[in-house]
Amino acid sequence: MKPFSRDGNDGKHSAERSGIVRPSRTLYLALLCAMFWAVIFILQQLKPAAFFSQLKIAPAFQLGLSDHKCAGRYVYMYDLPPRFNADLVRDCRGLTASTDVCKHAANDGFGPTITGGGALPETGTYDTDQFMLALIFHARMRRHECLTSDPAAAAAVYIPFYAGLDVMRYMGQENPDVSVREALPRDLVEWLLRRPEWRTMGGRDHFLVVGRGSWDFLREPGATGKGGNSLMTYPAIRNATVLTVEASPYHGFDFAVPFPSHYHASSDADVSSWQGRMRRAERRWLWGFAGASRPSSKRTVRSQIMEQCGRSSRCAMFDIDTTASATPSRTMQLLESAEFCVQPRGDAYTRKSTFDSILAGCIPVFFHPISAYLQYIWHLPRDYRSYSVFIHHGDVVDQNASIEEALAKIPPAKVAQMREEVIRLIPTVMYRDPAAKGVTFKDAFDVAVNAVIRRVAKRRRAAAEGRECRDSVDGGKSWKYDLLEDGENTTRPHEFDKYVYT
Repeated sequence: MKPFSRDGNDGKHSAERSGIVRPSRTLYLALLCAMFWAVIFILQQLKPAAFFSQLKIAPAFQLGLSDHKCAGRYVYMYDLPPRFNADLVRDCRGLTASTDVCKHAANDGFGPTITGGGALPETGTYDTDQFMLALIFHARMRRHECLTSDPAAAAAVYIPFYAGLDVMRYMGQENPDVSVREALPRDLVEWLLRRPEWRTMGGRDHFLVVGRGSWDFLREPGATGKGGNSLMTYPAIRNATVLTVEASPYHGFDFAVPFPSHYHASSDADVSSWQGRMRRAERRWLWGFAGASRPSSKRTVRSQIMEQCGRSSRCAMFDIDTTASATPSRTMQLLESAEFCVQPRGDAYTRKSTFDSILAGCIPVFFHPISAYLQYIWHLPRDYRSYSVFIHHGDVVDQNASIEEALAKIPPAKVAQMREEVIRLIPTVMYRDPAAKGVTFKDAFDVAVNAVIRRVAKRRRAAAEGRECRDSVDGGKSWKYDLLEDGENTTRPHEFDKYVYT
């Protein structure tokens, strides 16, 4: 719509009647451009390196530009000293003898590329290790469209600390030097406390990705023996939001995000094509299992799974312990050929295979609510029945319940609905190629960052109103608090009460 003018001709005649000849807008713009480039040229000649190293690009909304996409979504990322991230990668060969960290750290944490296609796409597939998420997140954040150099404009502050690589050095040691094991976490906390960005909200607007389960960072300070460190016991870190691949149901400051799988799409078309392929996949088996046995633990249900599957003509099994060629492609081939994929506990409650299964369009079957339902509250639907099956491990171990009978009773129409929901979830549980351009789908990174920003926004509102934001609690009801809907502040009896502590 044109601006209103009394003379009906956009105001053009008023200048003509006054007899004044005004310079054209083009001339004004030309003069402004010339002045701008003259200033840049002079500054370059005076001290070019220093000038461009200190040049800070203001967020678009501060320049008066239209920027609806990033309004309220800017993230400020610390430029940490390299001892907290880059040096750990450079020392990859010295971190642990049990894992080829250098191999897994390649390609910004995606690992080596997988060629040959097969059960995986021809491009965008990598042999991604489950504990490289801190590197993957950092690589993505460096290219984040809403990254800002102005902490005052940020909705959240990201700490790119590779906590998982640090703790890896001591996980297998019987009696590591406690002071050495705790040195880097303590150093990080001291570094953060000196920062003005931290003091603004006491770290309540900060977040970090540790890349392993919370249990590896909740060790009592000073405790000896094999295990993790005490990073997540520091009050300063507990003020922040900690993203892990397995959160503790008894703490309120850590939140689980998906394990990285093997496919990292580069475009909307890639994702759509893969989803179509999973819809058309021939599901020859009713159910399947890819994993190793855990004979020493009844709670994992793995022995019963392998026994029941071995007796069935409708189950496919891939024993990773005994199969020399347990490649990602072969594992995915099994998952893509089954209707249901069982996900028992292993070394921890959660499994990377859960997200491999979703990527394969296979409906996950869980045996404990902490394996998924109380974990990935940002990425998976609250209505767990819409995309998964729950069979409590006690029914299988103690009552010898048949997994196959339980699955076979589900009507085909319901199975089709559940599979469609699983396929719909695929983009939200994958980590896309950080160099991808023009994508519109929201991946696991996007979902997590947006959730962090929402959490920080609630804290900011509370601070502005002069009250403390009680957005989490520790203890036995912590997991219930995480499941509350917006506006709710009281926990109630829950259907998982009888299962959580078993």
